[in-house]
Amino acid sequence: MKLLFLASLTPWTGNRTTARRISEYIESSGHVCTLEDIGDFTSSSEVADFISEKQFDAVLIIHLYKGGRLLLDSDVPYGVIFGGTDINEDIKDAKKHEVMGIILQRARFLVSFTEQLKKIAEVHWPFAGSKIHVQPQGVVTKPCAKFNWREFLQNAGIHFESIEPYIFLLVCGLRRVKDPLYLVDAFSAWHKKEPCSNLIIIGPEVDPVFAQQVKAKVKGAHGVYLVSEKPQEELHAAMRASFAVVNSSISEGMSSTILEAMDLKVPVLARNIPGNRAVVKHEHTGLLYFHPQEFVELSKRLIRETGLKESIVTKAKEYVAKHHSRNTEKETYLELTANLL
Repeated sequence: MKLLFLASLTPWTGNRTTARRISEYIESSGHVCTLEDIGDFTSSSEVADFISEKQFDAVLIIHLYKGGRLLLDSDVPYGVIFGGTDINEDIKDAKKHEVMGIILQRARFLVSFTEQLKKIAEVHWPFAGSKIHVQPQGVVTKPCAKFNWREFLQNAGIHFESIEPYIFLLVCGLRRVKDPLYLVDAFSAWHKKEPCSNLIIIGPEVDPVFAQQVKAKVKGAHGVYLVSEKPQEELHAAMRASFAVVNSSISEGMSSTILEAMDLKVPVLARNIPGNRAVVKHEHTGLLYFHPQEFVELSKRLIRETGLKESIVTKAKEYVAKHHSRNTEKETYLELTANLL
């Protein structure tokens, strides 16, 4: 089978990581899988011509709206993987909702990372329930062995001599749905009282206009630093060296960063939203907060209660091993893509 895989391949997006992993699964089974960036196509007719020209037998897409709208003029069989923002956000727009409904009807199968996303989709499109398969994302981490933590901190602007700082790492592309500014004021106030606590926001400028707002805000904050994107292996090494990994998103499908932190045995402090609750059980596999001040209180508790930290990272590692196996994920996608033949 010759398969076209359409996904957002913007650096530092969970969809990019997921797409590359699934593409490897498909190719390992002997098929040809061509991975293309959704952003490289401007219309459904352009995609239809591309499919015809390259003679693809089937298509796989991530994101029901962004990917789905590009298939409106195609008649090849296809499968869809929910992205998160499609079901959590795009579904609220009437025009997007209509397009997604059409794509759902034509799809051979659909994949949801969580039961919650599946339930939301079923409320809007009851007919699609039988086609939706729940498959949590698989997790793979590869920290760079030569990573220099002290040099990383100094380059970020954090200098220390005797007292080891507590580094909270917020990993995200600079775009509004990730809400990287959500914790800045509260963290800045905390840092003034306890200078050893520092927040590093690390990620690419996905939204250039919003990125300028982030830079301006961080520049005036205390104990908050902004670092540009790093190769994945360096990022994993930085995560492993951090005191905790932070999520402040307004909406999530399933955060690969949270799962990677769990796999690396780093505690997670995540915003209390449905997508995060699907993988983080409060005080069991991580900590969930509703507002910035609660984040600060929980962070202080994590620093103070070493037993809590150890318990969380141990249980989180066990959870990832049990529910986010790469082998199970591979088996699922190979079975599903066989239905596209």
